[in-house]
Amino acid sequence: MLSAGNYRVSSFLIIRQVRMMELSQKQMTEFFHRSYTAVDGLWFMKVEEKYGFDVALDIDNEVWKVFPKMQARFLKSMVKLTNGVDAFLECFTTKLALEGFEFEVEKRSDNGSRINISRCPWHDFLVKSGREALSGKIGARICSTEYSTWAAEFDERMQFDSKSRICQGAERCVLEFSLSPMSFRT
Repeated sequence: MLSAGNYRVSSFLIIRQVRMMELSQKQMTEFFHRSYTAVDGLWFMKVEEKYGFDVALDIDNEVWKVFPKMQARFLKSMVKLTNGVDAFLECFTTKLALEGFEFEVEKRSDNGSRINISRCPWHDFLVKSGREALSGKIGARICSTEYSTWAAEFDERMQFDSKSRICQGAERCVLEFSLSPMSFRT
């Protein structure tokens, strides 16, 4: 192998060595965040173009039955948390913050909590892309699946209930998580 400046010659292949741009942590985070949201919307629209909105929503719902498990397990392993309401709240609110939600948490008891979301980046994305009319239908289906899956990953007895949704005209999304009353039977 010969080397000349920024070039390496190996057999018949010439490779130019390029240095990665120097990006701040904030810029790298923004790059991955935008890529994550863009690919989510892009694959949905491509499936929708070929098979229609309802099929795309059905497939999206299947994805959100699995993906939250991966997110929850990854965050739990990073900070060495186990199961339970407190571990759920710590991981779930971290996920919300990383995705750009604005929210407040009310711990209602040892067995439940309420999360009040005042800004949903997914709804904002749909509004910005001219698809606001679909936001309520998508949110009703996907958020219920995603948040129920998140809860179950920390305790199969944990229940999720959506009291209101921004995408359906409410001022805020109100998410309630609690252990089901049946879970306290002996």
